[in-house]
Amino acid sequence: MYFTDRGIEELLARRGEEQVSIEWLAGRMSEFVNLNPEHEVPVERLATWLARLDDVDED
Repeated sequence: MYFTDRGIEELLARRGEEQVSIEWLAGRMSEFVNLNPEHEVPVERLATWLARLDDVDED
């Protein structure tokens, strides 16, 4: 188990029944980066990965 799995499990336990918009999620991610600028790169990578999930694999 990765260390981050604990945070993901807590997120599911606390908020797993909620439905949120992508707009809401993007706002929370921006808020997090504003409060924690040292985490800008990983948040950017996650956002880009999520945005491109449906892209056709060109390999």
